Amino acid sequence: MIGSHLSISGSMADALREAALIGLDCVQVFTKNQQQWRVAELDPAAVDEWLGVAERMGWLERGGASVAAPTRLVSHASYLANLASPDDDLYAASVDLMRTEIQRAAKLAIGCVVFHPGAHTTGSRPDGVRRIIDACARLLDMPLPGDAISRPVLCLENVAGAGSTIGGAMEELAHIRRAVVDAGGDADRIGFCIDTCHAHVYGEDLSTAAGARAFVMKMESTIGLSNVRVLHVNDAKPPAGSRLDRHEHIGRGTIGTGGFAAFFASFIGAQRAAGLPGVPMILETAKGRGADGRLLDEVNAATLRSLLPGNPPAPRYEPGIAAALRRLPTGCTKPAKTDLHEGAKTRRRGERKEEEEGAKRGEKMRKKGGEGKKTGGKISGGARKKGGAKAAEPGSTPRRSRKPKPSPSKGRKPDSPN
Repeated sequence: MIGSHLSISGSMADALREAALIGLDCVQVFTKNQQQWRVAELDPAAVDEWLGVAERMGWLERGGASVAAPTRLVSHASYLANLASPDDDLYAASVDLMRTEIQRAAKLAIGCVVFHPGAHTTGSRPDGVRRIIDACARLLDMPLPGDAISRPVLCLENVAGAGSTIGGAMEELAHIRRAVVDAGGDADRIGFCIDTCHAHVYGEDLSTAAGARAFVMKMESTIGLSNVRVLHVNDAKPPAGSRLDRHEHIGRGTIGTGGFAAFFASFIGAQRAAGLPGVPMILETAKGRGADGRLLDEVNAATLRSLLPGNPPAPRYEPGIAAALRRLPTGCTKPAKTDLHEGAKTRRRGERKEEEEGAKRGEKMRKKGGEGKKTGGKISGGARKKGGAKAAEPGSTPRRSRKPKPSPSKGRKPDSPN
């Protein structure tokens, strides 16, 4: 199942509609502003809308029960949380924030909550690992809200290994999970998210068939393939072993199409041999459009499908889902002619209607009394001069136009995690 991390700007359900627009099998989102500690309660109407769209896409059954394992709905926890922090106040705040992340996911029928284990900063590595274990055990022991639909799995994500971050080595991740279970944590609710870019730059060279196969064998012998609940599929800009976390489009980085093809063949082959279901494979690459106008997520997803065993086709959804998208696709600052963007269509229809009605009003005024009253050289009867300001949408309040903020081309984007 191929998906991407998509924006919840405007409406959480718009992330699902954008997934339908692109033709994705699953999606990852932030359930809140990931740069803020304070969290507003989920709007019941937004939850109902999210669940309704997911149901229409066939991702949920009526009542919110997941169609089948694994989940198609994944969330990424805030980067603010550091479960390895030696600072007691920051540690307590991080545990509380993670509790909120889990509760929100449960209400939204999200099956997996991905998070970075943390960094021990000024403390020792063993102490940092112990704090992560204690935090995870506590979080799994906390009751879910009464209106919970899912029982989210906590997914420790492997990291690139820079600085004092914990969780780059498969052995370290395996130790954390084992200790959490030994401490009483529910084994069914603690797993892993494996990021291909992070593994590659940590030192697992995925650019060769031998390296990709060796990494899958290491996963199998350490963390266990049955515990891998999510994959983050990203190419890497830096070379293997660099410890630099820089994502690249599929096939354009130092892993390359050959490396991904070998990795998928080995990973999926081992999964099938063990009778395991597939897992969400989430893109976290740069957003926007290519030179041909296609959405970059669409291009990356198509490349991934061509590298998967059997070349599975993209799913098709009823057109009305994508047509209801109320914003531009993630990372885009202006619409394209090929967009199935109902908001843009409605706006254009509204503008044409206003122009036609304005022209009719102006014509009536001219027939009644010449050219009609003029104020400052402009006709006040409603007709617009060609090239003038656009009319507001029907039933809306006129507003001043403003330039869209450009999407940053480098660095971590607020709504696109690494």
